[in-house]
Amino acid sequence: MRGYIEAAEGYFRSKVVRRSLEELARDYEAIDVVAVLLAWDAETATGRPRVPNELVADACRDHPDRFVGFGSVDPHKGERAVAEVDRIAELGLKGVKLHPSLQAFAPDDEQHWPLFERCEELGLSVLFHTGTSGIGAGQPGGQGIRLDYARPIRLDAVAAAFPNLNVIAAHFGYPWHLELLAMALHKTNINIDISGWAPRYIPVEVMRDMKGRLQDQFVFGSDYPFIQPQRCLDELKGLDISEPVLQKVLVDNGRRLLKIA
Repeated sequence: MRGYIEAAEGYFRSKVVRRSLEELARDYEAIDVVAVLLAWDAETATGRPRVPNELVADACRDHPDRFVGFGSVDPHKGERAVAEVDRIAELGLKGVKLHPSLQAFAPDDEQHWPLFERCEELGLSVLFHTGTSGIGAGQPGGQGIRLDYARPIRLDAVAAAFPNLNVIAAHFGYPWHLELLAMALHKTNINIDISGWAPRYIPVEVMRDMKGRLQDQFVFGSDYPFIQPQRCLDELKGLDISEPVLQKVLVDNGRRLLKIA
């Protein structure tokens, strides 16, 4: 991610500290949190090497109490991407991570339907980056990264076409968060994660629906390494969220989506 990560560090005002997988597992054990590790494949759009799904699966096998994993595919690879979804399931990973902006693809383009259909058939959740991006932020042309690919409304067609597919929209789609809230109210297979934001800065509309009518469709995330999970946990506890709702957001909804006993 060299060349991209520096802009993100400036956006989050946070220096990324490199950690080994063993160190990371110890960090998460110390705060009693399970980390979701993400593979990465944006070769077509960026020309950069992928983070293999096998690497994430190996880490999860080595640290089963601390890590669960999501694989990644490059949607531009077509049939090869669909075949890789089968490999992700074989590896025991829980879902597929996609970043429409950095991978430069439109989720609502029906050429990608076979990919989502296979995820639905295999019971894999699909986690989409939505909204603005720390990667490319503050750079001329945003390093060529288009934000419109990650607008939440592009996921509405996906959720409508595949009602048994669990769609997770990362970072609640800011600045189009009202759009995403409306979609989640309309379609129960749309879920929202709160990562990428220090909780005290989460917009009031998002917080209201997380506490209320959408409390079963929100999941916790921090966006480590840019935001530390302990900070997120501490701030959430100071935001007048009832214990039953906090339990859903921090634990229960994630267990259900990832099929963790």
